[in-house]
Amino acid sequence: MATIRKRQWTNKNGIQEAWLLSYMDANGKRHREQFEKKRDAEARRKEVEHQIGKGIYRPDAVTTTVRMACENYEKVLKDRRDRGERVTPEYFDNVTGHMWNYIAPTQKPVAVEGKRDARVRFGHGIGESRLAQLTAKAVGDFRDNLRGAGCSIATTRQILGTLSRVLQNAIHDDLLAANVAKGVRVIGKRNEGAKKVTPPSKEEIAAVIQAADDDFRVKVIFAAASGLRASELHALRWSHLDLKNGMVKVETRVDSKRNEDTTKTIAGLREVPLGAPVVAVLKEWKLRSAHKKAGDLVFPNSKGNHESHRNMRKRVFGPTLDRAAAELGKHGKKLKRFGWHALRHFAISTWIEAGLSPKTVQTFAGHSSLSVTMDRYGHLFPSEDHRRAMDSIASTVFVTGA
Repeated sequence: MATIRKRQWTNKNGIQEAWLLSYMDANGKRHREQFEKKRDAEARRKEVEHQIGKGIYRPDAVTTTVRMACENYEKVLKDRRDRGERVTPEYFDNVTGHMWNYIAPTQKPVAVEGKRDARVRFGHGIGESRLAQLTAKAVGDFRDNLRGAGCSIATTRQILGTLSRVLQNAIHDDLLAANVAKGVRVIGKRNEGAKKVTPPSKEEIAAVIQAADDDFRVKVIFAAASGLRASELHALRWSHLDLKNGMVKVETRVDSKRNEDTTKTIAGLREVPLGAPVVAVLKEWKLRSAHKKAGDLVFPNSKGNHESHRNMRKRVFGPTLDRAAAELGKHGKKLKRFGWHALRHFAISTWIEAGLSPKTVQTFAGHSSLSVTMDRYGHLFPSEDHRRAMDSIASTVFVTGA
């Protein structure tokens, strides 16, 4: 049973008082906590008695902060990374970025490739909160502050996911009994976060292909035909291409640190057919490429290693778009600039236009579910068949006198 008593003492400021909470845990160990106000002591007493009664009391939760739990989790990730487990440098940077930029903001710069100081100035971290004081409401308030600071739905979900894993690790270390971040939902406004895409037009893609130099043209054509993600394209090797049967097998990807790995999901492992003109372009490219062995990269840098996607966008793709825009401008037309990923959107839009079923499009795109395909590209599927079906129904059911 927990008890509360008033404690008084005298110092140079006069008579001081506090409220002392005393209780014994399930193992018979006595604990004492001091509070300035009686109501805080009462609230803590009720919480402790509930936890002890349910068998979920953890004494270290009183002294362990969320920041300390983040530090513990970072050590676990480092150990897993050093042992060669599935913790890539890219994943490690993302998770530590969530922890030290948002959950427990630090004054130290968070190292990110190519940037000196990648800190996010977020002033509502929960790093100093004690694990014992962390409630579902506190996590909900943290979520709302993230959204209020401009974090998107997807980013907020990722940050809360990291927080949940931090707390789960604290449970593993017996510092905590329950994961209060688990199940906290992130709901945005109606239509917020919608991912419906508008791909470039055929005229724009044709202009970019014409503006590209001979070598880069091959890469643009392949990307706009295969729909491979940039990470998959830069990891593609000649052994993945079946030029006889016009097929590309997607098995690997490369991250921003140029570390090669398998695709992120099982759905990413797939085979995508290629049209005869694309195969012809690839055959011609292989003949003049300095790297044509089965294990060589199809689109390497000058040394035969993985191409830097950032470098390619800045030094090659950007100027190519400029030339394409200038050429279209001569004919009174404008080019709406787009990113490299738009080539994937274009490829998928052409599959839809050709009449491939949604399930086939999902498979070729490597989407994890059909709902992902329909959320992003459903508006591109032709609706003429739907209209004919509705006309047929109406004519047989809703005609006059039916």
